[in-house]
Amino acid sequence: MELLVKFVKAVIQTEKNQLKQKRHNRKMKVIGIGNAIVDVICKVDENFLAKNKLIKSTMKLVDESEFKKLLLNLEIEDTVSGGSVANSIVGLSQLGNNVGFIGKVSDDELGAKYEEGLKKEKVKYFYSKKKEAIPTGTCLILITPDSERTMVTFLGTAGKINENDIDVNSVKNSDLLFLEGYLWDEGEPKKAFEKAILNSNKVAMSLSDLFCVERHKLHFLDLVKNKLHITFANEQEIMSLIDTKKFEDVIEFSQKINKLIVITRGEKGALAIKNNEVVECLAKKNLKIVDLTGAGDLFAGGFLHGYINGKTLKESLEKGAEMSSRIIQTIGARLS
Repeated sequence: MELLVKFVKAVIQTEKNQLKQKRHNRKMKVIGIGNAIVDVICKVDENFLAKNKLIKSTMKLVDESEFKKLLLNLEIEDTVSGGSVANSIVGLSQLGNNVGFIGKVSDDELGAKYEEGLKKEKVKYFYSKKKEAIPTGTCLILITPDSERTMVTFLGTAGKINENDIDVNSVKNSDLLFLEGYLWDEGEPKKAFEKAILNSNKVAMSLSDLFCVERHKLHFLDLVKNKLHITFANEQEIMSLIDTKKFEDVIEFSQKINKLIVITRGEKGALAIKNNEVVECLAKKNLKIVDLTGAGDLFAGGFLHGYINGKTLKESLEKGAEMSSRIIQTIGARLS
């Protein structure tokens, strides 16, 4: 009798292990690659930005010493795993999609917090952290009374991602690869980008920030025209990319390149352009806006949820608008 019980237990355990392996190997809808950054959220006034020569609603890269110097004068509201694409991936997971993420952290306290944050949201994390010479990246999210967010980022080890950090099998096993402009840089990060794109089935990317567009304009233009299937941008970023002051030029450019371009326009809503199809979605009204952090990230997550599940462009835009409207009514870039 005892042998029979042991045998039954062994069979049950084997079946559990097989089921777990099947779930792990199940084709993912989306895998994201981006900066693995821990967000430190703080409220500030306009004087703080002016005093520290920070331009509202943009992102500034700093070294570790400058980051710590700024932090000394701030009161922390919250600390949470962040990063643009990671926020989108978490949103996709919360909507029930099988998703994964690759981003570089160090084997330190913040790195452990970051990994824990992804696992809590049922996101598969395809990076084995190890002790690095520099710590895990951190981003100060500075929220002014008008709910705008200004970011000061110490990339830490996140900015040192290289092609050896790319889990090729996970990229190949995903319907869509989602990248962020924040991660792009000459040298090793660029090689990581290219390796991921080469092994992907379909690629989407967010231009991320006006700072990134201005810094890498020619590279981004080549990516948008020749390598990406979907590009996410806000109005200022896409207009800067093609050097225009007229939004009509953006529509003309997007229609010519035969790629899907998704543009957020704040209070004017959002639109998706593919060939001769221009689909618009109105912005949600009468919202109690608390913090604009993550608005674009969650919009992208919502749009991709619709797109990868066979919804129309209009339905995908509306899902993006819904997710975006939810996140701006709370503090931080993650929905609870």
